[in-house]
Amino acid sequence: MFIFALPLFSFGIGSLFVLMMSMTADVIDLDELNTGLRREGIFGAIYWWMVKFGFAIAGLLSGLILSLIGFDADAETQTEGAIIGLRAFFSGLPILGTFIAILVMRGYDMTEDRANEIREELDRRKSAKTPDMEFKYQEGKLLSMVSQDLKERAGTDIDFSGKSNSEIKKLYLNSLKNGLHGLCFSPYAEGQDIGDILSEKQIGHRMEVIAPYTKWVRSFSCTEGNEFIPVAARENGLKTMAGAWIGDNKTENDQEIQALIEQANKGHVDIAVVGNEVLLRGELSTEEIIHYVKTVKEALPNIPVGYVDAYYQFVQNPALVDACDVILVNCYPFWEGCHIDQSTSYLHEMYKAVKKISKGKPVIISETGWPSEGSQTGDAVASQGNAIKYFINVQNWAREEGIELYYFSSFDESWKVHHEGDVGQRWGIWDKNEKLKNI
Repeated sequence: MFIFALPLFSFGIGSLFVLMMSMTADVIDLDELNTGLRREGIFGAIYWWMVKFGFAIAGLLSGLILSLIGFDADAETQTEGAIIGLRAFFSGLPILGTFIAILVMRGYDMTEDRANEIREELDRRKSAKTPDMEFKYQEGKLLSMVSQDLKERAGTDIDFSGKSNSEIKKLYLNSLKNGLHGLCFSPYAEGQDIGDILSEKQIGHRMEVIAPYTKWVRSFSCTEGNEFIPVAARENGLKTMAGAWIGDNKTENDQEIQALIEQANKGHVDIAVVGNEVLLRGELSTEEIIHYVKTVKEALPNIPVGYVDAYYQFVQNPALVDACDVILVNCYPFWEGCHIDQSTSYLHEMYKAVKKISKGKPVIISETGWPSEGSQTGDAVASQGNAIKYFINVQNWAREEGIELYYFSSFDESWKVHHEGDVGQRWGIWDKNEKLKNI
């Protein structure tokens, strides 16, 4: 029996200290691809904990087996039954265990080619030219543009100091139920990433979740299933700010622009948007962006056309103001390291800076929000409590001032961890499973 068991013993021991170490490395890469987190420590701890647990179980069972088969440590020779029992347990059990392990691992499909593909994708992400958020959103940028002190609270802010958590959450729910002017739509479900094709059913389901709480919906692309967003919005009685995603790929830009025009001609677009934060990413020049804006304006003379970027890009590039029918600005006190207590005042000054140079054109805040989890930026702390407070105060301010504002974002999206770090995936009012957060 030992002869039959020996190859399986060798396979098991070899797998434990050779194959399993290699497989663990591959699984760590796969986990990083899916989550954006590098967790060698966790997987290493699990691996060695299981090894030690196995040794402990083996030691315990050895004593029980010897007792069960009638092994007598004081006897000069063992009985025939004890010998047969030893052979059966110490050969048969490992054989059975090896076959069970083979059965369990039959679905493991990590080939050498797949492992290399994952490694290449991880290397590509690390070397991607997309700048990190510290570079993109300059901490304290607004303070370099205004001379006044921004440490005061906004007059519309609620004083939360004397309120319990339950009272604050009730204010949050009431503010949400009162309705938003606009919401940025998050189409990607858990496990999806940019480039995945979105289904009409998926878009329709998510639109039904947010429809009772907003009047407008903003989309960011018109291809790969994103074209279903304006359609679903219309079906739910909502207006649309539909966007064409443009960057440094001219072919894809042309496809997006054409798809946006087609959507508008079908009556699905109320405001047409050409690009989002393209200058911030450094992918096109101001002149190239204006060219695309003019192309859409010529094709859609009866629909307002604009371009979206960080608020200060319009101050620094006045030609954008001239080219657009409506000025669409992204304003994030969080990314500039503003403390939650001054965040509404900070947002107000961002808006005012653009309003001064808008030449009478409408100014819309196309994105603002606060994350519920993640890393801190300056004095800005990502937390559930701060996300609630920011939402309440910003909605109060927008209603009082009559400002059109699109809150970012509708749902948490895990894919953003690859681009914005841990904080990037926690900006939603609803979580990744479409459950209302912060309540």
